[in-house]
Amino acid sequence: MTLPLDLVLFLFLGLFSPGPNVIMLFSSGARFGFRATLPHLLGVVTGVGLLGGLIGFGLGSLIFAYPALEWAFRILAFLWILWLAFRIYQSSTKTISAQSDKPMRFSEAVIFQAINPKFWSVALGGSAYLIGIPPFTQALTLGGLAMSINLFVCLFWAAFGHGLSPILTKGATRTWFLRIMAILLAMSGLLVLR
Repeated sequence: MTLPLDLVLFLFLGLFSPGPNVIMLFSSGARFGFRATLPHLLGVVTGVGLLGGLIGFGLGSLIFAYPALEWAFRILAFLWILWLAFRIYQSSTKTISAQSDKPMRFSEAVIFQAINPKFWSVALGGSAYLIGIPPFTQALTLGGLAMSINLFVCLFWAAFGHGLSPILTKGATRTWFLRIMAILLAMSGLLVLR
């Protein structure tokens, strides 16, 4: 099977554009540095690959076939995104070395993908490019592509945040940067409830 270029482009644009993962990785790169953000980054990549594979097997269709289950998913995703935004906003007044202010762990980043509404939308849209092929092939293709494309995307955003850290981690600039990131993250959570 040859990979449809349309699918690769769709996944790249969907994963590269700002959403919860992009905002959190950019923010983490700026706050904690690239190396400290790596477990978070690898957790995102792993979680996206696993979830992409499961959606390829039909998990997304199953969840969205039941409206009550879909709304429970949306509410849980919204609340978790608000909690993460609150943590970032709250950290804007603390020093970087504070115990409560630390990068997301690998396991947390993997689990977050299960309720990341942006990735669900991208993966479900991407699965439409693979209609007509066997579910196992669809799962491997969607999971593998999502994982490999997202590795590049995550590396870019974490490195970009890290590169800007000398500017974004000083005094009032750091405070406003974290507050803006928190507000953008909370706003991305509102998209879940549409």
